[in-house]
Amino acid sequence: MQTSTEYVTDVLVIGSGAAGLSLALRLAGHCSVMVLSKGPLNEGSTFYAQGGIAAVFDEGDSIASHVDDTLVAGAGLCDRQAVEFIAGNARHCVQWLIDQGVLFDTESGVASDDRYHLTREGGHSHRRILHAADATGREVETTLVSQIARHPAISVMERCNAVDLITSDKIGRSGPRRVVGAYIWNREKERVETCRAKSVVIATGGSSKVYQYTTNPDISSGDGIAMAWRAGCRVANLEFNQFHPTCLFHPQARNFLLTEALRGEGAHLKRPDGSRFMPDFDERGELAPRDIVARAIDHEMKRLGADCMYLDISHKPADFIRHHFPTIYQKLLTLDIDLTRQPIPIVPAAHYTCGGVMVDQQGRTDLAGLYAIGEVSYTGLHGANRLASNSLLECLVYGWSAAEDIVARLPSVDSVPCLPAWDESRVEDSDEEVVLQHNWHELRLFMWDYVGIVRTTKRLERALGRINLLQKEINEYYSNFRISNNLLEVRNLTLVAELIVKSAMQRKESRGLHYTLDYPGMLQNPTPTILAP
Repeated sequence: MQTSTEYVTDVLVIGSGAAGLSLALRLAGHCSVMVLSKGPLNEGSTFYAQGGIAAVFDEGDSIASHVDDTLVAGAGLCDRQAVEFIAGNARHCVQWLIDQGVLFDTESGVASDDRYHLTREGGHSHRRILHAADATGREVETTLVSQIARHPAISVMERCNAVDLITSDKIGRSGPRRVVGAYIWNREKERVETCRAKSVVIATGGSSKVYQYTTNPDISSGDGIAMAWRAGCRVANLEFNQFHPTCLFHPQARNFLLTEALRGEGAHLKRPDGSRFMPDFDERGELAPRDIVARAIDHEMKRLGADCMYLDISHKPADFIRHHFPTIYQKLLTLDIDLTRQPIPIVPAAHYTCGGVMVDQQGRTDLAGLYAIGEVSYTGLHGANRLASNSLLECLVYGWSAAEDIVARLPSVDSVPCLPAWDESRVEDSDEEVVLQHNWHELRLFMWDYVGIVRTTKRLERALGRINLLQKEINEYYSNFRISNNLLEVRNLTLVAELIVKSAMQRKESRGLHYTLDYPGMLQNPTPTILAP
């Protein structure tokens, strides 16, 4: 069976978070844009981001200080040029966001006041985090979505998965190899369609769903990394998976994040007996970078045989807590937990993919016409550990720089003829969906156990062996049965898991987010881990 449905656009944007939507808005006045959203348009990691966006808005702060803090958190693996580029362009990109209608908290509480309330988070030497209470991501995402709806040049396809990229050599086109479009799984119509485009932008976020416990929404399944790899793009630093130290430990809210800003405003981490432990691990205490805090929590849980540790801000005034953290306060109340009066049970959880598809300062990948921006990419900003609130900033800066490059290059790109339709003539409907569910759960469990906060060579070898067995089953399944959402996600996650493990096996040291008992020391001259197809 073949489908003949084909969409045509100048730029196809795969992903609908801060990176994808900001880029689409910047392009809208210059060309036609199609935004592909895996779920509802506003569903993604951006919507759930609590903390804020790092940028120098205070006269007592400086770009140089922001750069230094980022380099320290990155543990010697940041690309200084990339860090300076992003920090240096932070203010005008955040101002663009403000101009779109995003309302950050101000000192006076009046929206027209340009004296923004700046908070501080772990690893930052100054207060430089612009935020909208404790729901910054929701404010950013809903504002961008509302702006997208006003632009006739932007079309949106919701509940659609990108299956794979289509390259010029695959359709027999001569000349330099480049991307010409993508296959799309339309879940509502239950068919694979094609989209022809002069440029494709991957903005699909990270791959934290590869782990059993994560703060991310279900859509974070490494799709963009997997598609780019299959299309011939290099990836880098995928061994550095950031585990957020403070995810709520509760059976009814397994992926609810407790923002870093809580610790920035004075919350303490405590053992079950009520004693603090972070001063035993780092002189910065609760404001140490996330990798140090997550390992400290993991260490105390294992040492004490405890299911969780506790985060306590109840020593602060109740009105202060309710004003600064209204979303968290209300959410916890629904679980019979009062943030103003009691400590909160927490565990670390997979949170952010610091590595990704290799790009330059314009977001260009190894494949002509293909861009990668946001968490899916490796820019060199995060190094071995991401500094808090630099993630949304990276989305905005590369949404700007990639848009500028696309606009400049698009006139010279020739449109391609119709793309070949997806061929389903040799596959059938599956009656064994349960197999995918088993593969899914097995993958996430052994990645958590073997490739988590603390690693060993033996654990990594075991994980790779299990991944190889899973891939054989999944590839056979993919060859014989029709597309489904679960099949696409487990196929992509298994590939990304392989890349994560192989990257971790190459790093013979402990640095930042990668900690291995077999190589506890740090090398003198570290370099990024780069994998090529």
